[in-house]
Amino acid sequence: MGKLLRLGALAYGVFTRMNKSVQFSFAALILGTSAMAQPVQVVALGDSLTAGYGLPDGQGFVPQLQAWLDDAGADVEIVNAGVSGDTTAGGLARLDWSLSDDTDAMIVALGGNDLLRGLPVASSRKNLDAILSRIAGDANLPVLLIGLEAPGNYGPDYQSDFNAMYPDLARKYGVLLERSFLSPLVAEVDLATARKRYLQADGIHPNREGVGLIVAAFGPRVVELAAQATAQN
Repeated sequence: MGKLLRLGALAYGVFTRMNKSVQFSFAALILGTSAMAQPVQVVALGDSLTAGYGLPDGQGFVPQLQAWLDDAGADVEIVNAGVSGDTTAGGLARLDWSLSDDTDAMIVALGGNDLLRGLPVASSRKNLDAILSRIAGDANLPVLLIGLEAPGNYGPDYQSDFNAMYPDLARKYGVLLERSFLSPLVAEVDLATARKRYLQADGIHPNREGVGLIVAAFGPRVVELAAQATAQN
């Protein structure tokens, strides 16, 4: 009982800022995991944005997300399966060894390097489709798909096709969706300010403060993801 009271106290500040749908998910997660021997294991399959490129230990996406979940009292373990430089093809190639019998859910955040290299959208879509087919389909695991938004550098057709890829696949497989990994950085400031304040010197990867904004925005969705996994178990 003492542990449950502690979890409730830790979670209250976060809970009251969530919308009603996510509040329900959080409550379900707390009640479900209180009776489980092991935490919900969520594997984060991604590239340098997931891996924490350019940041000291403890400041990347996965450790900051883990700290956010711990502070919220959510019994969730995030496994870092981010590989810097990885494309959707690379993520597909290492999918099997990224999963284990202990995996309960997955975050898929791939496509940034496909975008940077201007790889055909059809190929990126095919790879992501195969990843989701194996995770959400064959393995029947809940998924949070995190996309990116393409700039206009490669033309309007490429931009439109790339931006449609993530919501199309999320609908196809019935998975949770966040359209852009970097969108929280421009939620309250313009792009020029966000680049100066929240990105590293390379102008691509978020700094510690930027990652904190991303985690604060996506943390409730990860709680929702973990609650789905708890309900299935």
